[in-house]
Amino acid sequence: MKITASQVNDLRKKTGAGMMDCKKALEEANGDVEVAIDLLRKKGQKVAAKRGDNEAKEGLVFAESTGNVGYIIQLNCETDFVAKNEDFQNFVKNILKVGMDNNATSVEEVKALKFDEKLTVDEKIIEQIGVIGEKLELSGFARIEASFVEAYNHPGNQLAALVGLNKDSEEVREAGRQVAMQVAAMNPLALTKDGIDEETIARELEVGRDLAIQEGKPAEMADKIAQGRLNKFFKENTLLSQDFVRDNKVSVEKFLNSVESGLTVTDFKRFALS
Repeated sequence: MKITASQVNDLRKKTGAGMMDCKKALEEANGDVEVAIDLLRKKGQKVAAKRGDNEAKEGLVFAESTGNVGYIIQLNCETDFVAKNEDFQNFVKNILKVGMDNNATSVEEVKALKFDEKLTVDEKIIEQIGVIGEKLELSGFARIEASFVEAYNHPGNQLAALVGLNKDSEEVREAGRQVAMQVAAMNPLALTKDGIDEETIARELEVGRDLAIQEGKPAEMADKIAQGRLNKFFKENTLLSQDFVRDNKVSVEKFLNSVESGLTVTDFKRFALS
């Protein structure tokens, strides 16, 4: 049967697929739109299988806050060309909205949610793999809740951060913005040293001992030197202990207390393209 330009355009609006792909799917489906959509989805599955081993190191990261709840997402693709495409950017933001509307907290939760009337987010990603022709991977999604949550998106959308604070005011919000930029720039591992896992601590102590011995220090001093280096590691890698970027004479913790007594960070998230 003859496929009209209007039919092709309607299918393109529904799927985002290219005009020629839409026309070919409609021809194969004898004009049946639902069958054509299924054919495009199957194409996505084939492309996904073919590109499964490819590296998806490019992509986009977005963070958004509703005031006391914040969400952050990372969707990877293979090339910078795709990451800069407006349709891809809108697709990432639409997935983020689905997650926000459903209070999702993880990648697994978001993938299982309905993207539209027919497809889950996971199915929609597979469909878009067929449209774009690249491997796509939802590699991160997180949610935090606090009295106030600041969302920071670094220019270029390859890095974003969320910071939750235990109070809310105009001054607190400005402080939250500055601390969110600190998180983005300094990449802390945890809020305090209590958040550093035992495996990391053991590794740092072992490296500290080995370095002390290599530097010719007596073996009986190695443990003390290793502990000192571990304390330095805590200071540099835990958010509240880090030197505040805008005034390195104070820690982030002291900066927050200077804004308002008792003000502190309750949680943070940071996603970045590697």
